[in-house]
Amino acid sequence: MKNETTTLFRPVGTKELALIEASNFTAFPPRLPEQPIFYPVLNEEYATQIACDWNAKYNKDKIGYVTKFEVSRKFLDKYEVKIVGSKTHQEYWIPAEDLGEFNRNIVGKIDITAEFRGRV
Repeated sequence: MKNETTTLFRPVGTKELALIEASNFTAFPPRLPEQPIFYPVLNEEYATQIACDWNAKYNKDKIGYVTKFEVSRKFLDKYEVKIVGSKTHQEYWIPAEDLGEFNRNIVGKIDITAEFRGRV
């Protein structure tokens, strides 16, 4: 199965994590109208940077999480990897209208790998 999937990561806040939990850790929630793109990232270092430096600083509750999950490589083949800074900052840009199909191509569960808490 590993050769057929790609490991991705996503930094999330408490509200998004609650919605992931409500799906039994099988799907990401729909994007808000002002969020036309879903951004899963390709490495844990980048996801950790966002969760720690953004979510744990700027979310109302000052908590950020890193999630890890597998997605069908065949599904991801139609999307280009974007580099949005250094070579560590690699992500996919999944249009919001494709998120349902993205979720159907998650293999297994979405795992929480880290939690970061800022000063409240």
